[in-house]
Amino acid sequence: MSRIDNTLSALKAQNRKALIPFVTAGFPYPAITPELMHGMAEAGADIIELGVPFSDPSADGPVIQKAGDRALAAGIGLPQVLAMVKKFRERNSTTPVVLMGYANPIERYDQKNGVGAFVRDASEAGVDGVLVVDYPPEECEDFARSLREHNMDLIFLLAPTSTDERMAQVARVASGYVYYVSLKGVTGAGTLDVSQVEAMLPRIRQHVSIPVGVGFGIRDADTARAIGRTADAVVIGSKLIQLIEDEPYEKVVPVAANFLRTIRNALDA
Repeated sequence: MSRIDNTLSALKAQNRKALIPFVTAGFPYPAITPELMHGMAEAGADIIELGVPFSDPSADGPVIQKAGDRALAAGIGLPQVLAMVKKFRERNSTTPVVLMGYANPIERYDQKNGVGAFVRDASEAGVDGVLVVDYPPEECEDFARSLREHNMDLIFLLAPTSTDERMAQVARVASGYVYYVSLKGVTGAGTLDVSQVEAMLPRIRQHVSIPVGVGFGIRDADTARAIGRTADAVVIGSKLIQLIEDEPYEKVVPVAANFLRTIRNALDA
């Protein structure tokens, strides 16, 4: 079993929901990410999604795009992200880490370092899962197999517009969990419709047997608690990025941790 499987299975046994915060690697300061990851884990994060900065993101709203631009300007790319995970692993061997990003950096990494280099190096760094926004399930079965051979999971997005056929395709390849995008559009856009999520999750579970996390539009304890009633995990990204983007270095971790504690308490209430 992967670290993600172990974590989600333990939470299910305790009748608890997973809290999955997202932050962009290298934001808001290039060196802060491992420290921020530790702070989030100590505040109750069960899995950490780490965004790999990319110059042409298709699913990211303006808040996360801006964070990615700042990280890129500071020289943060996939090699630096892997180094951050490795640094985090020096003190934390239990909290799963998922890299979320796009195909281009991964394929460029393999071009420079050899076929299969990304999977090898991600595994050695301590990565547990990969979510590649622009990898359709029908085109990455070999990639999924390679990840599983290294105890890593390939995570996919599902959306309100996903058909039953698409859900079945994802179910054949995905492992760890699937990430249901609760809104049409990009991250941070629109208003969350809890009833729509509640109606969609049973449909997804007809096809998908692994846990279902929900993200996009979750911004506070109330929406997290509402989503947590039906989802297995709650993903929070844009709001967290907004809270820390203008903070001085020494306040970034406390601000992020205090916010996540309110979400953790709401999910456990």
